[in-house]
Amino acid sequence: MQWAIATAAFLASAVEFVEAFTIVLVVGVTINFGVIITILVLALMNLVSALAPLRVATGAILIIAVLGVLTATLFREVKGKRE
Repeated sequence: MQWAIATAAFLASAVEFVEAFTIVLVVGVTINFGVIITILVLALMNLVSALAPLRVATGAILIIAVLGVLTATLFREVKGKRE
């Protein structure tokens, strides 16, 4: 019974990983891979428990970076629709 739960949890996390990777790949292709790689590194640093003292700083920078990318994308879309 425990193997079934562990297998289901593993498969569910694998599906989520593929979904997140697809989103990162699409955003990287449409915007810029440099920004996306920076955001990805910050997210991974935020997840590593050994870097817990850096979590506040990386979390704040990560939020600002993601909001910046979102803002730039929205401005690009609005500008494109006006033309």
